[in-house]
Amino acid sequence: MSNIPETGRTSRVTIRLVGLQILVFSLLLTLGGRLWYLQIRNGDEYTAEAANNHVQQVVHPAVRGSILDARGVPLADNETRLVVSASRTELMKMPDDGKAVLTRLADVLGMKPKDVLDKVRLCDAKTPQPCWNGSPYQPIPITDEASAKQALQIREREEEFPGISAEPTAVRRYAAPAGSNAAQVLGYLSPVTDEQVKAAEHTKSPLLRSDQVGSNGLERQYDSELRGKAGVTRYEVDNLGRVIGQRESQRARPGDNVVTSIDSRVQAVAEKELDQAMRDARKQHDRNTGTNYKADSGAVVVMEAKTGRVVAMASNPTYDPNAWVGGISGKDYKQLTGKKSNYPLLNRAIQGQAAPGSIFKVVPTTAAVNAGYDFNGPYPCTSSFNIGSQVFKNFESENYGGISLGRALEVSCDTVFYHLAYEQWKKDGGNEPKKKPGDWFYRTAHQFGLGKETGIDLPNEVTGRVPDRQWKKDYWKANKDVWCKTGKKDGSYGQRIAYENCLEGMKMRAGDSVNYSIGQGDTLVTPIQMATIYAAISNGGTLHDPSVGKAIVSPDGKDIREIKPKAHGKLPMKGQTREKIDSALAGVATRGTAAWRFQGWPQSKIPMHAKTGTAEVYGKQTTSWFATYTKDYTVVMTISQGGTGSGASGPAVRKIYNALYGVDAKGGIDKKKALLPQPQAKLPKISSDGSIESQPLGKQFEAAARERRRGADS
Repeated sequence: MSNIPETGRTSRVTIRLVGLQILVFSLLLTLGGRLWYLQIRNGDEYTAEAANNHVQQVVHPAVRGSILDARGVPLADNETRLVVSASRTELMKMPDDGKAVLTRLADVLGMKPKDVLDKVRLCDAKTPQPCWNGSPYQPIPITDEASAKQALQIREREEEFPGISAEPTAVRRYAAPAGSNAAQVLGYLSPVTDEQVKAAEHTKSPLLRSDQVGSNGLERQYDSELRGKAGVTRYEVDNLGRVIGQRESQRARPGDNVVTSIDSRVQAVAEKELDQAMRDARKQHDRNTGTNYKADSGAVVVMEAKTGRVVAMASNPTYDPNAWVGGISGKDYKQLTGKKSNYPLLNRAIQGQAAPGSIFKVVPTTAAVNAGYDFNGPYPCTSSFNIGSQVFKNFESENYGGISLGRALEVSCDTVFYHLAYEQWKKDGGNEPKKKPGDWFYRTAHQFGLGKETGIDLPNEVTGRVPDRQWKKDYWKANKDVWCKTGKKDGSYGQRIAYENCLEGMKMRAGDSVNYSIGQGDTLVTPIQMATIYAAISNGGTLHDPSVGKAIVSPDGKDIREIKPKAHGKLPMKGQTREKIDSALAGVATRGTAAWRFQGWPQSKIPMHAKTGTAEVYGKQTTSWFATYTKDYTVVMTISQGGTGSGASGPAVRKIYNALYGVDAKGGIDKKKALLPQPQAKLPKISSDGSIESQPLGKQFEAAARERRRGADS
């Protein structure tokens, strides 16, 4: 038996009970305090959060505005298609997450089950396309190419396809009027990314996860205007995601229409002639390489000379922008972005950089006059020009004796510009330059707008390059380690160049200035830059920001906001100098290097001005350039690895002018055939709720239903 007194045991039990009571009281006090904090102090906040957690929204996409050509003809619009969609919410309620339903759907649509299943999975960092990037409560489109028969099968067998809908829906269409493509100008649509949603949070045009946004071209440039505003219906849902009521609904507002300066008829001609010129160039023999020209890419710009508005812009290779509608397949995406395709998504008119060759010579001509040289000369046009042991040859070793700068432009005499550039290089101090060298030839190029963007209303324009002293220093710093490592004094040509660059690549050497004077060496320009320059020579000296957009028009056509042409500067030349250059360029078309391409042209009625260019590129075939203008238009074409300017690009440019003015082979003018600007057609009608009627599709749907009924009756 225990020796502990009974009173001691009672005391201990009492102490334990008291302690337990204190503990329970403390817990109750803590719990009560927490409940007060949650329900009283922060009750409103948590109530609101709870409500929001049980509100889901369904987005009703706005009908995207159309992109129209200068005559009101749709380049990009919307058409009603039968879109088959899946409700992920309904599918997730099924034991197999809807796999059986989607497999049956794939069979009806003639698709692979895996492709259908992939489309309804949600996108995240680890999930590749195709996947759904929008709200899981939003109907997920499976295909926008369903036939009326397929849609009827789904509708009439609803018990086999729970959560599946087949409805007429407006989808993007790139119409290709007159056979024009304009893919790089128009761009395409793609699902919005999380980064884009976040970036647009506090803007006038916030994005929803279900939005399609412009990813290139005009679709991207004018995305906020074209997109409109999506409608939203908010539903109350329970913890299982089931809808228990509707909170509010906002109707969609359709997007505005963008009228462009593009004429689809001229666009079609430009595309066709560029493509044909490249095909013809590939049949010509390059005597330097012993093979045919590759003519692997090209671009052409047709511009209004007085305004800078782009009438046509073509880039080759190209693609069908309709490939992006409804989500591009992995196979098509690989074909468009792979090296073998030569990157057709690039708009080479604003992103293609190349040495300009002799079409650049209007710049050093102006520079020479501004530096104090007499336009009339005379200057020796010899067959070659020597600097020490280096020999710089004239094109095809022509020798014209003493000539003016105007005649040097007409016959494209390289040695005249070699001589002037070398003389100016020496005046600036040569290899030991003055503290403030004149650098007329480089300064003038910048004044012409080279080395920077033109300001065209298209995304991703590149700047080109003026290889002046600062660029030389920056380029040397970035590459000297590689040059010094790979260069050899007595090695191959490339190794010797690397060796020289290692030692003095930061210097403006005589050879650099001489090559630069004829648009060779490290100089890079884009077709749109050269079109802007030649348009300015035509219009009296005004450098315009090239533009494609002409007006923003509301869906009902009542509200029109014109996009007026803008100028960013003047050519750095006096009126007298411009007139002399203008006369010389007319001489190029009548008696100079381009004369054989403009035989029979009605020069007295439509004065033509031109400049040819053939740029040499180390390790590649020559680049063809052809720059031209009349009082109305400027046309610039280039073909990479295409041969000479007049040889490869010349015929195509002539045919574009023939179409513009209605000129026949004998020089006659038929104004009825001319593609000159026409009165703008009426804008397409879009109803107030943004819907697009599609009577043919409705009739097709009804006809299919009647046919199905007749089959059932029989």
